[in-house]
Parts: sequence; structure tokens; C-alpha cells
Amino acid sequence: MKNYDEVTEWLFSQLPVYQNQGAKAYKPGLGKIEAFARHLGNPHASFPSVHVAGTNGKGSTSHMIAAALKAMGFKVGIYTSPHLLDFSERIRVNGKLVSKDFVVDFVVRHKDYFIAEQLSFFEITVGMAFAYFAKVKVDYAVVEVGLGGRLDATNIIRPQLSVITNIGLDHTEFLGDSLAKIAFEKAGIIKENTTVVIGETTNETRPVFEKKASEENAPLVFAEQCAVPDFPTDLVGGYQEKNRQTAYVALETLLGTTVPKTALEGFKNVGATTGLRGRWEQLATAPDIVVDVTHNAAGFKYVVEQLEKIECDVVHLVLGFVKGKNVAKILAMLPKAAQLYLCAPAIARALPVTEAAQEASRLGSSFTVYGSSNKAFAAARENAKKEDFIFVGGSTFLVAEILSRRSL
Repeated sequence: MKNYDEVTEWLFSQLPVYQNQGAKAYKPGLGKIEAFARHLGNPHASFPSVHVAGTNGKGSTSHMIAAALKAMGFKVGIYTSPHLLDFSERIRVNGKLVSKDFVVDFVVRHKDYFIAEQLSFFEITVGMAFAYFAKVKVDYAVVEVGLGGRLDATNIIRPQLSVITNIGLDHTEFLGDSLAKIAFEKAGIIKENTTVVIGETTNETRPVFEKKASEENAPLVFAEQCAVPDFPTDLVGGYQEKNRQTAYVALETLLGTTVPKTALEGFKNVGATTGLRGRWEQLATAPDIVVDVTHNAAGFKYVVEQLEKIECDVVHLVLGFVKGKNVAKILAMLPKAAQLYLCAPAIARALPVTEAAQEASRLGSSFTVYGSSNKAFAAARENAKKEDFIFVGGSTFLVAEILSRRSL
């Protein structure tokens, strides 16, 4: 392996990748990542960090915090997953993608270790991120949890602040089939004597957070109870209001003082500052075309609320899902008059489009089935008039496929 393309191809083809394979690639537990970190010289211990978990909104919240810190003059690393278009999106410093030379050198140098210790793709990328942040000497790293929290590979850090955005029923095959069980897994990022900011709670989840915080002697801040000034952000989805509240309270808690005006400039320019994409991102007008990575029922509740506010003639929904999502519940939420263009993301984890079609048929929805996301999207564009609205979502991977198209 001599170049970036060969290295990333090896990572995807030789290692179990959860985003493609699901349960087969999911390897919970901290033993291997702790050993790998020691092998690397424990780079995660060399920089302050903010750890962000949650069912929905953790990516947006992480990017908001990173953008605000950068606007204040800090050198900020951010680790998120999955990526949309290129592997390097997972690791950024001040919005710039990780050096491709660093990725190549890191993989070549440690490849034998990866194989001998049977590391997962996610464990390797977490170690890579921490090594890169240490190398470039970030002032802060904002680290997004991959799945869950308690047993997630990112959970070896000892952050200055923990953040949990919200709890919803997602990944129930791994995290549990109730909000309380999932909250327990997310609460696993709460560390001893380390403040934790909780974005949203329910009667079922709040006691879980309170119990864990008490056990760890961790100060607990509920963002939904905090007064936050009105300030703009370029993340325009209606669901971003809760993320905005959580991110502001998290930053204020981290700084231990009122958020300065410079930080608010960061909130205003999150996309340009950090490169965040796929969050109610408008691709075109006349007709308006929006893509959004929301992929579970808890998130679609807010997407539907946003759709209902849009003034248009017809809503065209290009949708594809992965296995394990409550597709019946998602489809039941959608506007009854919407036209559905059903397809499947081009990954092994994709829910067969026939299964989504069965649910749509049962609900009496107006839908058509397509053999690919490109065909579904092309059909929606052909059918939509200037006064209509096209939405693409249901899966991060479906959105990635549409964003990778060269001509919109």
C-alpha cells in the first residue's frame, strides 16, 4: 500500500466496517482500544476533550461546539462517524481534513498490529484520530461516540466535559429495547468528577442519568432547564433548536463563564467552519431539494414537523433505509399526500426495498419502487414541478450517494 486510495480501500475491504455490515462488525468493549492506545503511547491523554453521545443530534452538537471553540481562537480537533463522501471527513482539525499522508503512514506503520490484534475498523479510526490530534497539538478535541457509549471505543478518554444529547429507540439490538436501557449505555460516558450536560430527558431516562452521575460524583446540568440567549446558526433544520440549546449550555459549562460573542460567530458558521453536511442541507431551488441524514423514528418526528411547515404543492420523498430501523413507524409519520420514491442504499446493511414497499402498501401510501438511489432521485426530479419540494433521507448512506452525484 503506497497511497491514500489503496490504504482506505484496504481499511474498507479487509476490516469489518459497521456502517456496511452491522452486527458482524460491532465489537463492543474497551480492552482492545486500551491496548492499542498504549501501543500508540496513549495519545488521548495529551489533549483536553469533550465527549458527545446521544441517539440523535450528537453530530450536529459536536460540530457546533467545535465551531464555537475555533471561533474563540482555539485549535480544535473533531472526530465523528460515519463519513459521507470520504474517510478523511472523520478526523478534522479546525475544519481541515486529516492529512492523507498521515493516514497512509499510520496504516502502513501499524498494519501488522491491526491484523495481529484483530482490531475493528472503528477501533483503528479512533486510535488514528487520537494520534493525529496529539501530533498536531490541538487545544481541544470534540469526540463523538460511535454507538452507545459505555462500551464504545471512544470511551477511553477522560474528558473535561461529557454531553448526552437525547435518548431514542435506535440500535435496540445492541443497546436495549427501552429508553432506560439505552440511557444506561449512553450514561456510560459519565466520568468521575466530570460535569455532564444532558440535552433532553424523559421520565424514563432522567433517573438513569441522575443515578450514574451520583455514583461518579459528576455534576449534572440539564440543558433544557437553562436559559439560553437567542442567537443564529446556519444549521437550519427545526430539530437543530434543541441541539443549539445543548451546544450552548455545554460550551458555557466547559468555559465556566458566559459564552463570548466570538463563539457566537462560530455557531453562525458551523458548516463553513467544520465542513458539516447532510443536516437539512439544501441542494437546489425550484424545486427545493433538501437532504438530511436523519435515520430513525425519533429523529423523523422533527423532520416531519419541518416538512409540515413548508409551503409547496407536492412533497416528494426519496427514501431508503438500513436494517434494524422501525420503518413502519417512520412511514406512518409521513405526510399522507406525499409521493414516496423508495429505494435501498448500496450497502450490505440496506433494508430490501421490497420490505419498505410492503409497509408503504399496508399504510396506503402513494409510492414507487426503484432499483437504486440514483433512479429514485432522478424520478423525483423529473416529476417535481418548481413549486414542489424534494426531500432525500432515511439513511446516512442514501444521502451520501446523492451528495456524491456530480450534477444536481
